[in-house]
Amino acid sequence: MALRELLTDKIVLINGGSQGVGAGIARAAAREGATVVVTGRRAEVGEALVAELTATGAKAAFRRADLADPAQARGAVEDVVAAYGRIDCLVNAAGLTSRGSLLDTTPELFDAHIAVNLRAPFFAMQAAVADMVSRKAPGTIVNIGSDCAHGGPPYLAPYSAAKAGLAGLTKNAAHAHRWDRIRINGLNIGWTETEGEDAVQRTFHGAGDDWLEQAARTQPMGKLGQVDEIADFVVLLLSDRSGVVTGSVIDWSQHVVGGSD
Repeated sequence: MALRELLTDKIVLINGGSQGVGAGIARAAAREGATVVVTGRRAEVGEALVAELTATGAKAAFRRADLADPAQARGAVEDVVAAYGRIDCLVNAAGLTSRGSLLDTTPELFDAHIAVNLRAPFFAMQAAVADMVSRKAPGTIVNIGSDCAHGGPPYLAPYSAAKAGLAGLTKNAAHAHRWDRIRINGLNIGWTETEGEDAVQRTFHGAGDDWLEQAARTQPMGKLGQVDEIADFVVLLLSDRSGVVTGSVIDWSQHVVGGSD
């Protein structure tokens, strides 16, 4: 059965929602009846997405924010509450994937990964949960993690460290606020086909125009993760249809952690 109107009348903030996985989640949430607010650093990209959504009759808005600044991570939530009176759902989808190994990562690169991939979700959740608790209202949060939280490749050392921290934070916050009926879950996604991944492959790995086709052949399902499939899963977790589940960090990947041949 098709998912229908899972988020009717919900106010949903998607941090890092102007492109990639975040934009896919914004489209899915809008389709399911939500009022969607997306944040990003590039206004032209965010405004283009909002124009696309509103053209379909959806309610959407863009807020420019550099989530590496904790004040702006909190402020994005506070702006939503000021504009709409509340926040019902939060998705932390922003991510920094610049490369660095244990041996060549500088303190500056490490701090940048922590700022975007861990600190920003922390303070966005802080503001969202504060609003929900003050209203004594339930809410849902989904953090977009990575299967690198289990270890990751050598060239993603600071990224893996930050995403491992995000998995732990997700469980900690879910436990702390379970009696407030605030459900907090995470999705550790695997290798995913996005415009950002295309840029990463070309910039850091010298990939050519056929990199995606070659990469797909190396995957068990014959393709990389697809944004629309991830987005539908996130919408389900945000909605009441996912029931009581909280504190789950789900491996959304075609590679089985712990499996071996």
